[in-house]
Amino acid sequence: MKIENRKAVIIGSGPAGCTAAIYAARADLKPLLYGGAAMGGQLMITSEVENFPGFPEPILGPDLMDRMRRQAERLGVPIIQELVSKADLKQRPFRLESTEGRLTLAETLILATGSEAKWLGLESEKRLRGKGVSACATCDGFFFKGGEVVVVGGGDAALEEASFLTHFAAKASVVHRRSELRASKILQERAFGNPKIAFIFESVVDDILGSEKVSGVRLKNVKTGALSELRCGGVFVAVGHEPNTAVFKGQVEMDDAGYLKTDGRTRTSVPGVFAAGDCSDPRYRQAVVAAGSGCMAALEAGRFLAEKP
Repeated sequence: MKIENRKAVIIGSGPAGCTAAIYAARADLKPLLYGGAAMGGQLMITSEVENFPGFPEPILGPDLMDRMRRQAERLGVPIIQELVSKADLKQRPFRLESTEGRLTLAETLILATGSEAKWLGLESEKRLRGKGVSACATCDGFFFKGGEVVVVGGGDAALEEASFLTHFAAKASVVHRRSELRASKILQERAFGNPKIAFIFESVVDDILGSEKVSGVRLKNVKTGALSELRCGGVFVAVGHEPNTAVFKGQVEMDDAGYLKTDGRTRTSVPGVFAAGDCSDPRYRQAVVAAGSGCMAALEAGRFLAEKP
């Protein structure tokens, strides 16, 4: 079996991974990028992107990622559409094995594996994703000016999303399965004091209504089983995110939720291993932030190699 040696290997093909690849290529690190089975990360399920600098007109998420990928390829970065299923980070060079049995030894490693929103598991939710169903108010709230939206969840993320959405929407209804919220006290006080936020407790979203776009939700009371309908133009699912870091568990320091810990310069607990994008960012989860951290990780990898050849 052929083993390939690389100065830098990047795992992940979202904004963080592609930006890291671009900068690593320009630094002559001859990087290899493992893009996974589905290229492009979370932007592949995002409709219009209006907040990425350099695009005065909205650009579709998949189109933006296609441009980033082609830019990396133009600089000579090989992009492998395989998942890294095994990683041995005990010593350098780091040993990586893909689902297809490809073996790579990496002098430096940039982890840009991203995170995934936790969804409700409804067929209608999947069908209407990007057509009124979203997991990011910052990304999509602008499209619901003057409308009514539903936010699903009861933690900090849900109340932050609801509060943000009231800058655009006329009303945000928070649907929570329990009788009380899990969010911090200060966020609860702000939300209860916001006249644009309503609360529907002890209820779950049974279905999302609409054919071409969201027109409402069907709610189910968890105690009585009673069904009711609520008209809305958007549904924001805020029940948490899960970082794609399981393959590195026990080898790189993580927080309790599985996000990779860094020192503010993308350096992880393992010398020569760097983390960028949503796999190390539980707070912002924005494409431009991920791209910036990808740049940082590539620059730090170059410095590491210069100091420890």
